Amino acid sequence: MKNVLLSLVLFLFLFAINNCSTDFDLYADYKVVPIVYCIADITDDTTWVKITKAFYGPGNVRLMAQNPDSSNFAYKLDASLTGKKDGVNLEPLVLDTLTIHNKVITDTIINNDGDTVILNPFYSPEQLVYYAVGKLDKDAEYTLTINKNDGETILATTGIVDDFRITEPDRRIVFTQTSYGSIKWLSARNGARYLFSIKFNYSEYAPGYNDTLKKSVYWFNQTLNAKTDEGGEIMEVSYYGADFYTLLESNIPDILYVERWAENVEITIVCGSRVLITYIDINAGNATILEEVPTYSNIEGGAGIFASRHSIVTPIQLSVSTERNLIEDYNLGFKFKQK
Repeated sequence: MKNVLLSLVLFLFLFAINNCSTDFDLYADYKVVPIVYCIADITDDTTWVKITKAFYGPGNVRLMAQNPDSSNFAYKLDASLTGKKDGVNLEPLVLDTLTIHNKVITDTIINNDGDTVILNPFYSPEQLVYYAVGKLDKDAEYTLTINKNDGETILATTGIVDDFRITEPDRRIVFTQTSYGSIKWLSARNGARYLFSIKFNYSEYAPGYNDTLKKSVYWFNQTLNAKTDEGGEIMEVSYYGADFYTLLESNIPDILYVERWAENVEITIVCGSRVLITYIDINAGNATILEEVPTYSNIEGGAGIFASRHSIVTPIQLSVSTERNLIEDYNLGFKFKQK
């Protein structure tokens, strides 16, 4: 979150400088620009909202960022989340404030060129955040409303990424040495992009260990885009079974007299809403010096992002044939579990 906020602050600072004439005081027309960051998830019982302000002034902007007064409003903002379902407004969730303590303290290092680099440039070790207690309704569209003391209102709206689940495989996953397999799920309503990853879990014991250790090997990450945000689209990731065994041979060390037991394959899928994906893509920093840096925000009356995401983690047992192949055909120390 701090990297996104820092990018916004620095961009607004540079934009202000590049578009100001030298004929007047650079800071005479200063206007507070609210910066809002919130990613809503239906599984959370608390929705966190970061509300700060952009700033500029004489001197080093990175040093100014270490002062809480540069980023925070001088008063508590009146803010709420209101869902709208079937044309009817739900009971608003009123945001309160909380101070996070023990945040990583700002520090500096000297890089290879002898320059001083500021780490974690935003103020610390405390940071102020806004929050609303209560689960969000997956079928509602939510509006974030922030009222400032000067009468201005900041608005942003997002749909909520619905829940989804893996449809194939159902109970056990098969990795054969000579064929392909696939993992499928149905896209979620309001879901635009999916980040897919696999983790193989196993237990390990060897002479000198005080206890059996839990270990994991991570497989590939793959990104998939849904054609629409309506949900119900079949999403599929294919894999070649032999690659699974090659992965384990490359990543599991050879230990003398080791014993290992296969546990399960853990599949993680993270889904982001259209607004979130657009924001990430535009702010990925791929533009060259010959291109104008684009900006994107869905915050009316400010800058930042109000979007949604949802993730699932599904453990699936290995098939009997896969576990047998792992034990009998590969010298990795895997054993059958004792019943």
